[in-house]
Amino acid sequence: MTSNDAVPSELQQASELTRFRLAPNPGPMSLDGTNSYIIGAPGSAHVAIVDPGPQDERHLAALAASGVVDVVLITHRHADHTEASARFHELTGAPVRAAMAEHCHGGEPLRDGDVLAAGGVEIRVLATPGHTSDSLCFHLPGDGPNGSVLTGDTILGRGTTVLDYPDGRLGDYLTSLDRLEALGPATLLPAHGPVLASLEEKCREYREHREQRLDQIRAALAQVGGDATVAQVTDVVYADVDPSVRWAAETSVAAQLDYLRS
Repeated sequence: MTSNDAVPSELQQASELTRFRLAPNPGPMSLDGTNSYIIGAPGSAHVAIVDPGPQDERHLAALAASGVVDVVLITHRHADHTEASARFHELTGAPVRAAMAEHCHGGEPLRDGDVLAAGGVEIRVLATPGHTSDSLCFHLPGDGPNGSVLTGDTILGRGTTVLDYPDGRLGDYLTSLDRLEALGPATLLPAHGPVLASLEEKCREYREHREQRLDQIRAALAQVGGDATVAQVTDVVYADVDPSVRWAAETSVAAQLDYLRS
C-alpha cells in the first residue's frame, strides 16, 4: 500500500458526464499520475468508476465518496490502473469488470460491444488492442454534443503510447486507431495527461507519428542491416533517449520490427 502525505487532489470536471481524480502515482510512464474517472449523470446519486488506480487509501476513499458505485470498469491490465481493484471492491461492494477475468472482482469480464447502464449513463465497450491485448475504451455517446471516449492508455493526453510488445501489437493498434477515429470529434478522456477536445484529430496525429517511426525504422535497417537487433535499431532511432525509459524505446522498436518483418 502506498502512502502519500501531500494534500489529496480534488475532483475535476472533465466533461458533462465525467469527473476525474488524479492518483498520487506520477512517473516516467504514468506522467502526472493515473486519472481515475467518475461517470454519472447530473443529479444522479449513482456513479461508475473507471480505473481506481494505485492502492492509496485516501484516493480510494475520495472515489468511494463520489456516489453509490454501480460498477468499476478497467481499461487494461497494467498495475497503475488495477492495483487497487480488489480493495475498492471491498470498500464499495461494486463489481469490478475488465476484459481479463483475473482482473474482475464480483463481476463478469467485459466484451466488445457490451452496452452498460451505470450512473444514469449509457456506456459502450470498445475493444481496442494494441497498447495491450486487453485494452478497452469506453464510449459515452450522450456526453455532450459529440460524446466522449475514455481511452485508457490507448491514447494519452500528452505524448504517445508505448506498445507493450509482444502482448501489444502494432497491427492491432493501427486498427484500433481507425475504429476510434470513426467516432468523430468526441471528447478524449485519457488515463494520463489532460483532456483533449477531438478524438479523431488525435487519432490522425498518432497514426502520422507511427508512420514516421516506421520510416525511421526502415532507414535504420538500411543503415545497419536488415537483420539488425532491437538494441542496434534503438541506438539509431532513439539515440538520445533517457536511460530510465530505454526499455520503453526498445519495446516500441521490437513492435515495429515485428510489424515490418511480418
